[in-house]
This record gives sequence, C-alpha cells and structure tokens, in this order.
Amino acid sequence: MYKIQTLNKIDHEGLQVFPASNYEIANEINEPDAIVLRSFSMHEMEIPASVKAIARAGAGVNNIPIPKCTEKGIVVFNTPGANANGVKELVIAGLLLASRDIIGGVQWAKTIANEGDKVPALIEKGKASFGGSEIKGKTLAVVGLGAIGVLVANAAQSLGMNVVGYDPYISVEHAWNLHHDVVRAFGIESMLAKADFITLQIPLMAETKGFINAEKLKMMKKGVKILNFARGELVVDADIKAAIETGKVGAYFTDFPNAELLQMDKVIAIPHLGASTNESEVNCAIMAAEQVRNFFENGNIRNSVNFPGAEMERNGGARLLVTNKNIPNVLSQITTILAQAGINIDNMLNKHLGDIAYNIIDTDNEILSGEILSKIKSIEGVYMVRSLRAK
Repeated sequence: MYKIQTLNKIDHEGLQVFPASNYEIANEINEPDAIVLRSFSMHEMEIPASVKAIARAGAGVNNIPIPKCTEKGIVVFNTPGANANGVKELVIAGLLLASRDIIGGVQWAKTIANEGDKVPALIEKGKASFGGSEIKGKTLAVVGLGAIGVLVANAAQSLGMNVVGYDPYISVEHAWNLHHDVVRAFGIESMLAKADFITLQIPLMAETKGFINAEKLKMMKKGVKILNFARGELVVDADIKAAIETGKVGAYFTDFPNAELLQMDKVIAIPHLGASTNESEVNCAIMAAEQVRNFFENGNIRNSVNFPGAEMERNGGARLLVTNKNIPNVLSQITTILAQAGINIDNMLNKHLGDIAYNIIDTDNEILSGEILSKIKSIEGVYMVRSLRAK
C-alpha cells in the first residue's frame, strides 16, 4: 500500500489514477511515500524521511526545495505541457488586448451607463480614443520555445504575425512541432530590436531572474508591448516602470501582479489566470498522478526536474532500482553483489543527470531478498534502493 499526501486540492480525476486497492490518499497522513501538490510552498516544511517522490501538478517548481530533495534522493516531477494550451490562449488574448485598448474602452463605456438614450451617440463620439492596430503583419518575439512557447508561436503565426523564436536549448521534440514559418533567432539582441511584441515563455532560474531589465529594454524599439505569462521575477519591475514613463514600453501585460504593478499606468495585471482552466487542472492532476504511479509500480521516471529520465519495459522478473551519486565503480559493485547471489541480470538501464545516477535493473528472480538490498544500500554513494516483485 502506497501512501500519497496532497498539500493542495488536487482534481478528483487525477486522484482516480491511483487505484484504491493499492494507494491511500489524504491531506494529512503519516509516513507518506509521495507528495502531490500545486502551489503549496515546501521550503519551510520538514519533508518526512519516507518520501520517495514529489509531484507538482504544474510546470513551475520554485515552491519545492529541489536541492534538498536531490540530497535525500527524492524524485521531483512536474507536468510540462499539461496546462500549455490554457496559458497559450491567455497569451493570445494578451496580444489582442495589447494591440487595441479594449480594456480601456470597456471601462470607459461603463462610465456612461446612466446616460440613457444618449449612450449610442456618446459611444460613437468617444470610441476614437480607444483605437489601436491589428496584430497581423506585426513581429512577435517568443523567448523560450518549450511546450507553451511553441503553441504561442504557432498560433500567432496562424493569425498572420511574423514570429521570431529564441531558445538555444530547444528540444528536438519541440523543434519538430514548431511551424516551419517561425524564424529562428540566433541572438537575443537582433530579435528584441525588431519586435513589436515580446512574450516570455522561459522558466525562472538563477540565470533568467531579471531577464528583462534596463539593458535589454535599450535593445527594443519604442512602444514595444511586453507580455509575461511565465514568472513575475523574469522582469525587473523598476526598469519596466522607467521604460513606460519614457515611452520605450507601450504596455506591459503580466500574470503576476504585485502592489507596485497594480498602481502603474499601461500595466495590465492579470490575477495569475494562465493555467486557471478546468481543463488545465484536470490535465495536470492526471499527468502528475500517472508519473507517480509509474514510478512506484515500474520504477520509471518521466518529467523529473532533478533526476534523469529513465524508462524501461518490464521483463516479468523482479526489478531493482538504485539511486546513487554519479561516481565511478558504483554500478560494478551492484552487479557484483547480484552475481555473488546467483542472480542473473536480464536487462539494465543506467542514466545520470549532474551528480545523480539512476539504475533500473531487471533480473530473472521472482523477488530480491532484504539481505541483497541491504548490501547494495551499504555501497558508498548509494542514496536509495528499492525492489519490485516480478509481474
């Protein structure tokens, strides 16, 4: 029986992925094997020693202490792409709202609601103050071509925009999904200089914090519209404020309001609605649960932010799973222990990510004894040892 602790309300369809016959799920539970959460901050939390996996029902994991989890051998999963369409649709809405003062026009129209029969004439007279331009033919710079960035780029291209994308780390999968008319930028400066609109679709990391700052704002054309539906800290608010005051930035759309931004002119602060759709919540919950279940029942790792991806089909025999420091001679010691016990290795997978290595070893035995597991656990550099019975 595996114990799953939820730190936020997780969609019911996602939790149904865990069969009740083999999983116990609760908000408060002793010695959980896994934690599933959304936005709950775990940085001040004492993580139980029993935890082997943490799954974030969403893409961002800045609410999870990744280094601490890695040190403890805890696999941290996220769900990239599960909420991508919801975010993409809000970015497209932002593009349309940024090109025409629709919000200002709606707010003004409400001020004349009590004018009775005069309203139609007042509307015709006042609408000129809220004109704008079409996005067709304008240049959109997409910074980051992950799951969301690719969808945004493709959608904008289909709306007639000239789309330029920048991502030096684009994956082969995402590159295949990118529309052939999206132009690849090899440098950030030239792309920012030609863009009428800029959208950020990059993760928040130490190297991307404050990505849009005074230096990059100088590269942009006057009146540029900037959209940030990724993470608030990617933009230096003080620099945006100064750029708005000089006219360098025509509008800033962000999904991450704070007190200062809410008081600034030409800033549209949306209350973090990017992934707030029923579909996104369901998709993220199902994806997170499926990844945890696959990890527990098969030892496979998919979409981990701190462990290498590792998936191998079961051969029917007992499966050995070992997490260790990525140092020489650990794997040879494991195989020696198995050989001395007369256990034959049927298939094996060894993957590493940075300082972490993960091994999946299929044997021809029905079960691996506690003595064998203890010997492997005693190897210097081994964090975790787990075995699965034969299927």
